[in-house]
Amino acid sequence: MKKILLVCDLGMSTSLMVKKMQEAALSRGIEAEICAKSVRDYKTCVAEFDVALLGPQIRYKLPECEKIAKEHGKPVACIDMMAYGTMKGDKVLEQALALIEGA
Repeated sequence: MKKILLVCDLGMSTSLMVKKMQEAALSRGIEAEICAKSVRDYKTCVAEFDVALLGPQIRYKLPECEKIAKEHGKPVACIDMMAYGTMKGDKVLEQALALIEGA
């Protein structure tokens, strides 16, 4: 099972993306646990996931999050802004899976 963490300012704006990604994973037969957390929760929960993706609105937090992720050997990146804005759950799922495979 793939464990994917989406991170945003309060953990709420990514909730719809979680749903879209879960639908995409289900349609492709991929077992995935996908959840959204706030950036404040990131430090304490990143170790539990295979990958973390930051919402575009907190792109400025990427260097800080990369440092924490590196301590746990986890990949982290920003969600593609176009995929996020158009709620393309399949594209964001692909991004997450590619990061997991590349780790």
